[in-house]
Amino acid sequence: MYLPPLFREDDPARCAELINAHPLATLISQGPGGLQANLVPVLFYPDEGPHGTLRAHLARPNPQLAELAAQPDCLVVFRGPEAYITPAWYPSKRTTGKVVPTWNFATVHAWGPARLIDDPAWLLRLVTDLTDHQEAPRATPWRVDDAPADYISAQLKAIVGLEIPVQRLEGKWKMSQNRSPADRQGVVDGLWDAGEHAVAEAVAQRMRGE
Repeated sequence: MYLPPLFREDDPARCAELINAHPLATLISQGPGGLQANLVPVLFYPDEGPHGTLRAHLARPNPQLAELAAQPDCLVVFRGPEAYITPAWYPSKRTTGKVVPTWNFATVHAWGPARLIDDPAWLLRLVTDLTDHQEAPRATPWRVDDAPADYISAQLKAIVGLEIPVQRLEGKWKMSQNRSPADRQGVVDGLWDAGEHAVAEAVAQRMRGE
């Protein structure tokens, strides 16, 4: 990932926060058949291993499983809040005119070797963790054991687990850090008015040094 120092995020806790808030990741691998990419929900266990461990699952017929078995190295991309930034929000547009459009975004990239796991007990723990994570905000969370046990057992036979010990973790928060304080405040105000509140708050956090 192109990572200018101004946009680099080295705080593992902030990276973990983005992963937990945006768990639907792009799993990218390259094997004998070439590049493969799939969107998969991923859970991050930050205390397992030097850089944490990722766990996910793929449908058994998914050809990426064979690619990962042949070449386990993979990249997992998590994308956080993002928004287009119009030059019209910069006060400097009115003074110099030397402005161009851009895009603000936050992303975390994780690299590591994928281990395929075909164990019903392990898979049950994974889908339970995934479900509990997503259902937690609901007033009446759905639980895996709400479904018949034989139905869940059959569903588990249709998937294969992935465990990825993270060897490298990189975060990038491109949130107008390269603009003047006045332009950055213009971005915050413009994003807020446009309904892009998550990105507006991310820009404001960087302005506050958070």
